[in-house]
Amino acid sequence: MEVIKTVGVVGAGVIGASWTALFLYKGFKVNVYDPYPIDEAVFKKRISANLNDLLALDQNAEHSYSPQDVLLHLEIFNHLKDAVSDVDFIQENAPERLDVKQQLYQEITAYCPEHTIIASSSSGLKVSDFQKEALHPERILLGHPFNPPHLLPLVEIVGGNLTDPQILKQASEFYKQLGKNPIVLNKEVKGHVANRLQAALWREAFSLVEQGVCSAEDVDGAITSGPGLRWALFGPYINMQLANQKGFKEAIHHLGPPMTEWWNDMHAFQHSDETTELLEAQTNQLLTQYKDIDLYETRDKGLVDILKLRQQLKLD
Repeated sequence: MEVIKTVGVVGAGVIGASWTALFLYKGFKVNVYDPYPIDEAVFKKRISANLNDLLALDQNAEHSYSPQDVLLHLEIFNHLKDAVSDVDFIQENAPERLDVKQQLYQEITAYCPEHTIIASSSSGLKVSDFQKEALHPERILLGHPFNPPHLLPLVEIVGGNLTDPQILKQASEFYKQLGKNPIVLNKEVKGHVANRLQAALWREAFSLVEQGVCSAEDVDGAITSGPGLRWALFGPYINMQLANQKGFKEAIHHLGPPMTEWWNDMHAFQHSDETTELLEAQTNQLLTQYKDIDLYETRDKGLVDILKLRQQLKLD
């Protein structure tokens, strides 16, 4: 595996800024490019906030840490070719449009070194669909994070039809060096793993409100006061194991029949302008409870505390 010293971040939105902060914090030189002009002051302010989150999470960090010092390793470019011409690893965060990805990967691979590993943050597209026209497509893979990437450990890794399996191993090792918890999928599927699980929950959350069963506030409360607390510690399989003193099999024997009835009773929620208006109105009503709270800041501070707890419990 080539030694990774310089990382290229293509796409400087919320995800790109989060990745950039993590790469900088871990000591890499970072080249950033976005096709739209980057407001450098705003971008660096966002990165500094992310760096402070990482400092709060890192119990081994020295108190002399300075975001200003770390930012010295950041360089922002106006042209893609300049940004990727000397990088060892690229984290791409472009919009979720196949035509955009296909064109972008043709350009990236024409400009970057042959050894460069290229990972996409795509939340739903398949690598096979945008790697085939690129140069050396064997070094292109999915490296999908969960938002915000600088805090949440999950990275989903999967290759396309043309990806070299060794590249997947190298990418997984690199993400582990960053403190990530990568999972390597056995095959491609739209939406990958975590987003499909999340989408399944959202479908029912939207359907329950659309049918008038309960309010958006009730749905959020049902999660944050119930299973969401357990899910921060253990996933669905371990939680099912703990649902019965005799373990997973007995829990399934007990809960399987009623769950099957619930699944059969669930509606295939369909998106429409009408339902979107209804759900937005419900969400806006819920937001009135948080009018004096910075939701992004509160979320990230809470995530730091939850991650610290997981460390204390030796779950990570």
